[in-house]
Amino acid sequence: MSKLRLSLGCWNYDRTRGLQDGRIQPDGIDLTYLDMPVEETFFRMLRHREFDVAEMSLSSYTVSLFKEQKHFIAIPVFPSRFFRHSCIYVNAQAGIKEPKDLIGKKIGNPEYQMTAPVWIRGILKDEYGVPVDGQTYYQGGEEEPNRPEKLKIELPPNIKVAQIGGEDTLAAMLRDGRIDALYTARMPSTFHTGGGRVKRLFENYMEVEQAYYRKTKIFPIMHTVAIKRSVYEKHPWVAMSLYKAFVRAQRDTYDDLYVTAALKAMLPWLTKHVEDARALMGDDYWPYGFAPNREALATFLRYHHEQGLSKRLLEPEELFAPETLESFRI
Repeated sequence: MSKLRLSLGCWNYDRTRGLQDGRIQPDGIDLTYLDMPVEETFFRMLRHREFDVAEMSLSSYTVSLFKEQKHFIAIPVFPSRFFRHSCIYVNAQAGIKEPKDLIGKKIGNPEYQMTAPVWIRGILKDEYGVPVDGQTYYQGGEEEPNRPEKLKIELPPNIKVAQIGGEDTLAAMLRDGRIDALYTARMPSTFHTGGGRVKRLFENYMEVEQAYYRKTKIFPIMHTVAIKRSVYEKHPWVAMSLYKAFVRAQRDTYDDLYVTAALKAMLPWLTKHVEDARALMGDDYWPYGFAPNREALATFLRYHHEQGLSKRLLEPEELFAPETLESFRI
C-alpha cells in the first residue's frame, strides 16, 4: 500500500533533522521536507497555502482561526521557542534606560501581529507595567523596504500602528533615531554596524530571562506546526502520525546534545549548557505536547486578546487537532 505524500515547509533545525534526512518516517506518510527560512515558509503558507504541512508563527496561526475560512489546524509541536528579553533593541540616544522609558516612544516591529512582539509587549505589560497602548508601533521591513503584512488584521482604536515609508527599513530607522526601539525576532544588522547607536534594553538578558523563567515557568513558544485543514479533514490520522514523528526527532536531539565522546554541536561548553538548562527547567526543557505547555499557551492567548489581535479570548484547547490533546495508556 502506497504512503500518503505530503510536503513540509520548515527551517533546518537540529530538532527536526531526523525528518529532514529521512531517518525518521511518519507512519503512513512519504514526507518531502522543504528547508526554508521562517519568513519564506510563513509567507508562502499563509498567503498561498503551498505546503501540506508547515512550521507557522503561533500568532499568525491564531489570527487565522478568526478568518471566515479556517485553512489550518495545528498540532502541539513547537519547533521554535525563544526568551525575547534579548530582542528589545533601543536607540542609544533615546533616553531608554529601563522598560518604563518605552512608554510614549516610537516602537518598530516588522509586523504588529508577529509572535515575538506579542510576547515582548505582553511581558513588558505584565512584568514592568508598560501598557500596550502607550506608544505608536511602526511596521515594515526590518532589512528590506516594503515588507507586506502576511495577514490583514483589524485592531481596536486604542492600538496605534503606522506603516513606515516605502524606502525605509526599521534597522536603519533605529540607528538614525527615527524610531526609538525595535521589538523583533531577528537581530537588526545595525546592532553590529550602527557604531554603538543600537543596543539592547537588557544587556544582561540571560540573567533577566532566567529570572523570568523562575518566576513564571514559561519558555515562550514562537512557532507551531500547522496542517492544511483540507488534508486533515480527508486524512485525520496524519495529525498524530506527524506529532509522533516530530517527537521522535526531538528525542534524538536531546540525546545528541548530551554526548560527551565528541561534541555534536559547535559550542565549547555544550555539556555545561545542557546541565544548566536541566537544572533550571528540568530534563524536558523544550517540551512538546499539550499538557506541559497549557499555561504558556494560555498566557500567549491572553496577550493576543489584550493586544487586539483575537476577537475573543481563546482557550488553549481550541488551537489543536483534538486527538493530539491526549494519549492512550496501557
